[in-house]
Amino acid sequence: MNEREIIAQRIAKEFKDGMVVNLGFGIPTASANYIPEGVNVILQTENGGLLFGPKPKLGESDPDLGNAGGEPITMLAGASAFDLSLSFAIIRGGHVDATVLGALEVDQQGNIANWKIPGKFIPGMGGGMDLLVGAKKVIVAMTHTDKAGNSKILKKCTLPLSAAGVVNLIITEKAVIEVSKDGLVLKEVAPGVSVEDVVKSTEAELIIPEKIGLM
Repeated sequence: MNEREIIAQRIAKEFKDGMVVNLGFGIPTASANYIPEGVNVILQTENGGLLFGPKPKLGESDPDLGNAGGEPITMLAGASAFDLSLSFAIIRGGHVDATVLGALEVDQQGNIANWKIPGKFIPGMGGGMDLLVGAKKVIVAMTHTDKAGNSKILKKCTLPLSAAGVVNLIITEKAVIEVSKDGLVLKEVAPGVSVEDVVKSTEAELIIPEKIGLM
């Protein structure tokens, strides 16, 4: 599997039966392909959909139905579509059990920057700000380093924040890291990746417990 598939597959293990989950575009959206058999997750999209299913077959998509990335989706039995005001009432009202979002940077205080790079045109933050403060659990899904090999898990974010102190879990292709009141705790490492590898590629300070699981 490539990096994106490794991350997406591990994300899906966080889903529990009956959870309402919002998936951001990119790697988070791909996690829907790995939901464990027998686990019924209610996927919500801020575009205005609840209980959507897999991608439609070629030529069978409905242009009015799409996920956060604008990709076509199908609706399962009992699903509903609604306007943005109701969608964000669900999010802001605390009815989303978990949101999975990508990030440019995360730091050891649980801060996240995932929307703006100075000097580049960005259309806006979208629904990320609402999801970060409205969801009961925030899972960040991203590669451990950027294309230049620089850590994206920092002591302190350098980019404009999307929200402060909201991240609960970070999942990369190298590790699973929990954000605790004491700092970042290394919970799991990927097969073939050592603890030393993770520490070396992470700018932030990591708490290393005696027992570390395997992704």
